[in-house]
Amino acid sequence: MKNAEGQEHSECKKSGASSRFVLNGENSFAFACKKAETFLAFCGIEDAAVDAWLLLEYATGISRAGYLADRDNCMSEEQRDAYAALVNRRGAHIPLQHLTGEQEFMGLPFLVNEHVLIPRQDTETLVELALAKLEQLAAALTGSRILDLCTGSGCIAVSLEKLWEHRSGQTESTGIRITASDISEEALTVARENARRLQADVQFVRSDLLSAFCTRKLNKRDFSTFHMIVSNPPYIRSSVIEELSEEVRAHEPRMALDGGEDGLDFYRRIIRESRDYLLPGGWLLLEIGFDQGEAVSELMRQNGFSEVHITKDLPGQDRVVSGRNP
Repeated sequence: MKNAEGQEHSECKKSGASSRFVLNGENSFAFACKKAETFLAFCGIEDAAVDAWLLLEYATGISRAGYLADRDNCMSEEQRDAYAALVNRRGAHIPLQHLTGEQEFMGLPFLVNEHVLIPRQDTETLVELALAKLEQLAAALTGSRILDLCTGSGCIAVSLEKLWEHRSGQTESTGIRITASDISEEALTVARENARRLQADVQFVRSDLLSAFCTRKLNKRDFSTFHMIVSNPPYIRSSVIEELSEEVRAHEPRMALDGGEDGLDFYRRIIRESRDYLLPGGWLLLEIGFDQGEAVSELMRQNGFSEVHITKDLPGQDRVVSGRNP
């Protein structure tokens, strides 16, 4: 809940009890961190110890080495107050990444806020597969055009551009050109800032999936057809949204989660429409929920895609369905 000034009320509640995290007097870094861990665990935060440390690091600027050397030193009053405020907000189940403003993805720091999904390690499977497909395409092409649909924070598009540049050593004339789109202007603002901060050459377009590119195709713009389309679309079944954790359900954009009654609404549209925007031999790569592999694969086959394949993530769950435009 929020008070009259619009700030989150930092009560944490469990089993009918309520409490606030308070640091009084001269508290050492070690005492404050341990007390925060206990408080966050009481509030039902799964990774209480990790979050207590990360918030301490963020609030005080102390490094791990500095903490180990000075853990018994006292925090300043300013540090103490900043840390207490952050811990209370985390206890209210505000996502950690919304408090620190960043999430690492593919080894890169991405700005995040309430307008975009927080990048997850699962999605790195999609990026790695896209890079592998690009290596195949690069053998036959002097440059590849890629479209990232539902870009959100821009983590997929920006990571592809940066990692391809690093891995291939390609020059601008022989590298890749990436376009990323989202229906949300707020999300595109975040994505553009991430591209600016990470110095990634990505073009951003506001579009409801492929609708904006239909206009560009009619106008004969050269980026209306692509060698690869990638997407991590909304794929949670509508009925399941309320069962998600509070961090996701209450603080991440529902429009980036809700995939319709069976979770497949966006896959149907993307798969049906994408062949008009893929060059012959081009690839479509879609992140999926762990139980959607067969359904999405069948949709690809029904729409004429060949070489349809399911790729698993590191824990062994189905994570990406890929198919090729004949």
